[in-house]
Amino acid sequence: MRFIDKLERKYGRYGIENLTMYIIISYVLGYALMYINPGALSMLSLNVTKILQGQVWRLITWIVYPPSTSSPLWFVIAILFFYYPISASLEHTWGKFKFTLYILSGMIFTVIAAFILHFVMGGVLDGLGGIIFSTYYISLSIFLAYSLTYPDMTVLLMFVIPIKMKWMSIVYAAIVIYDVARYFMNGAWFMALPIIASLLNFVIFFLGTRDFNRYNPKEIHRKNEFKRAVNGGSKTVPFPGNSNAVTKHKCAVCGRTEKDDPNLEFRFCSKCNGNYEYCQDHLYTHIHKK
Repeated sequence: MRFIDKLERKYGRYGIENLTMYIIISYVLGYALMYINPGALSMLSLNVTKILQGQVWRLITWIVYPPSTSSPLWFVIAILFFYYPISASLEHTWGKFKFTLYILSGMIFTVIAAFILHFVMGGVLDGLGGIIFSTYYISLSIFLAYSLTYPDMTVLLMFVIPIKMKWMSIVYAAIVIYDVARYFMNGAWFMALPIIASLLNFVIFFLGTRDFNRYNPKEIHRKNEFKRAVNGGSKTVPFPGNSNAVTKHKCAVCGRTEKDDPNLEFRFCSKCNGNYEYCQDHLYTHIHKK
């Protein structure tokens, strides 16, 4: 998405390094409090009434509510073999800024949903903040993002059945749609709103743009290989004032480079065989090279 790319160029230095570890630590802390001191955990929930009374820390501390309340053994397995690997891979593939923006946007949308419910329902649901608002669906959005980034990655379901991530994502998406529809049909629409809000980051990052394939590891590898070839001095493009200037980008259709227009954006096409790069005007209109 061009808007996100522009944000990264301007604010990329503000991305949180190793955000995955902070997420895992918050999960572990919340899970421990759930057994050791549930009262202390309730003081950290997303309760809008309490926030408006001055307990502003709840705007952030609600994320300690773990995505799962299963047995300790399954919680450890989920952390070691699910949440940490996919989150770390996603952070490594996207870069710290995009991953940070993805997580923070999911949190912000959830908080906005909490305030909407507070004013619409008159605050009667605020006491259920820890039940309605947790990190479960934000964690699910990480899983969905991972499955689109690594669609052909094979994992072992229940440590036995091999299955590709893209099929698992379809199953999880169907479950989410079923949950939302069920809440609306039963008149409990307020339970569906937090689900929709916490997954808006996924919609914005992926379904809201046509070029999310550039996050695919194969595409990233091809792009890095191309950059290494360019940095080796193999690509020169003439332009006014300097006929031997080296450029990093060149459209395979029109031949324009970043020297022609500093605001011009370039992308590699994952459907073309080879390292073919196209400007924003020809990315979706060119004929694929086979």
